[in-house]
Parts: sequence; C-alpha cells; structure tokens
Amino acid sequence: MTINKLVLIRHGQSEWNELNKFTGWHDAKLSKKGKYEAKSAAILLKKEKFFFDCAYTSVLKRAIHTLQYILDELNQNWLSVKKSWRLNERHYGALEGLNKDEVIQKYGEKKVLLWRRSFETSPPHIDIKDKRFPGNDIRYSHLNINDIPIGESLEITAKRVIPYWNKIIYPQLKNNKKILVVAHGNSLRALIQHLNKIDNKEILKLNIPTATPIIIEFDQKNNPIKWYYLR
Repeated sequence: MTINKLVLIRHGQSEWNELNKFTGWHDAKLSKKGKYEAKSAAILLKKEKFFFDCAYTSVLKRAIHTLQYILDELNQNWLSVKKSWRLNERHYGALEGLNKDEVIQKYGEKKVLLWRRSFETSPPHIDIKDKRFPGNDIRYSHLNINDIPIGESLEITAKRVIPYWNKIIYPQLKNNKKILVVAHGNSLRALIQHLNKIDNKEILKLNIPTATPIIIEFDQKNNPIKWYYLR
C-alpha cells in the first residue's frame, strides 16, 4: 500500500529567536545556529531518501532561506516553490520586536501566557500608523488593507492557513505529489491541528521545534493517519 507523506518544517532559529523577541511578521534573518539547523534537517531528509515534487513557504526570509538550504543539500534547487503570506507566522501585534522577558515583567506572566497560548485571544493590536504595520511593506501591497493583520490569535491565523491548504496544497497531495512545506511555529500549528483534529486546548501544548521535520502520513483516501518527528 502506497502511503502519501507530507513534510512540514519550521524554519531554523532566527536572529530574533536568539534575542528572545516576539518576531511575528518581522523579516528576521536566520542566525548562525539557524543555518546549521536547516542543513541538519536536510541531512535527515536525505538519509531517509526524501524527494519532492513541490514546495511551499511564507514570504519571510527565515522560512525562505531554510527551504533554500534544504533544497541545496538535497540537490533539488530546481524545484518549483510557491510563496504565500498565508503561511506567515502569526502576527504578534504591538508585541512584535519586544523582548519576551521584558513583556512578562510589564504585563505579568499570566497575561503574556494568555496572549501567546490562548486559541482565541489576540495580543494587543498594532496601530496602522505604526511603522511596523505590514501595510507599509511592498510585499503586502496587493492585499486589501482589511486583510492585513494587526494582531492574530491562533484562531485567526488558522483562518488564512487552512483555506490555502484546501485550495493550493491539498489538491497536489491528492495528485500523489510529494510535498514539502517550510513555514512557522503557529502557521504549522494551525495546519497540524486541522489535519489531526486536535482540540483547541490540546493544540496549545504543542511546541514545534525549529528545523525538525514533521512527517504526516495519509491513507489511500488522503486522510491523515499519523504524524511524527523525524529525528
């Protein structure tokens, strides 16, 4: 029996991960460790003889560069890659760029945990006049201003990720294509929750490590049957 496998990977450590900052839609580069992690993920995939037909990523360089390192190691640089803002990290609103420990000191651990881990609760919204507002970025200039987030919960993040999965990625899976998705902790968390029917409380316990391949196996009817980390 042929089993379809989908590979999901969170980007390698970014410079802002290293500095313990809320990153969200800020376009942080990979750290030195992040580059090493990306190559290590590729070596794991290579060892297991993974080969892909198509790849998907966000429009943020930490995910794009992670994918590039992986394809380079796999000698698949020629692969067709689609990039979409819908696979971006969750937008952390007014918290973006702030040190997580300092935010905890200011607002309290309980409040910050709610912002970070609650399914429905969004962090404080960013003002559209703030220079950090994504509407000032040319890569989002094609979007309706009302579609550009000013702060997202996991629930809101899922509302842009899942339609992209259903419309763009899933049809390729149904055509038996071997798919690689390199994205972010929360965009992948939303997708894993959807595919594995994980409830809203349980999904918040899932902390996705950087640059560790997640394999989701599907049966012949393209229903997910199990998922695990490749280590």
